[in-house]
Amino acid sequence: MHTDLVAALDIGGTKIAGALVDGDGSLLVRAQRPTPAREGAEAVMGAVDEVLGELMASPLWGRARSVGIGSAGPVDAAAGTVSPVNVPGWRDFPLVERVHKTAGGLSVALVGDGVAMTAAEHWLGAARGYDNALCLVVSTGVGGGLVLGGTLRPGPSGNAGHIGHISVDLDGDPCPCGARGCVEGIASGPNIARRALENGWRPGPDGDATAAAVAVAARAGDPVA
Repeated sequence: MHTDLVAALDIGGTKIAGALVDGDGSLLVRAQRPTPAREGAEAVMGAVDEVLGELMASPLWGRARSVGIGSAGPVDAAAGTVSPVNVPGWRDFPLVERVHKTAGGLSVALVGDGVAMTAAEHWLGAARGYDNALCLVVSTGVGGGLVLGGTLRPGPSGNAGHIGHISVDLDGDPCPCGARGCVEGIASGPNIARRALENGWRPGPDGDATAAAVAVAARAGDPVA
């Protein structure tokens, strides 16, 4: 019986989630913290450390053999650094090195969160059994990943398939990445809500709580999961 576990971290602009995952893909232990995206680099890393600390407090932690990170991008998998557009405090932040230290020296692998999601969908989800797939994440940002010829293709930097910062409107709104009219600036969760509000949409009196929360967050400029 295979008893080793992997510690998984999902780092986004809204939340930081972690889990201990077994060889069947079951999440045995979970932890989560909000991402203090508008605070400094160490505040964000502090939330990562809290999530890891909760996982490490589990009696199952001793079975963990490595840590996998799927982070909002862009990432630089070769350098072990991240520069998430929606986390301004992290620019070329040495995430792999810091997680390696916090996790007691376990090996650490880093890819973009869209690539990580694509790996999971190809293993156990909607892309299972397909040789070629493009899987998309639409959340605080827009990401993606590629499976080609039956193999996950993260690319040399770990960002392949990350379409969120392809410019689709050269005269569009400025994006924090420095370009204009990016897919993410149009189609991410917060920007869908923002554009709806700008065009007159309002949650009705019978609208659900999620729609109302999206509207309030969009007005405030806060990220929406």
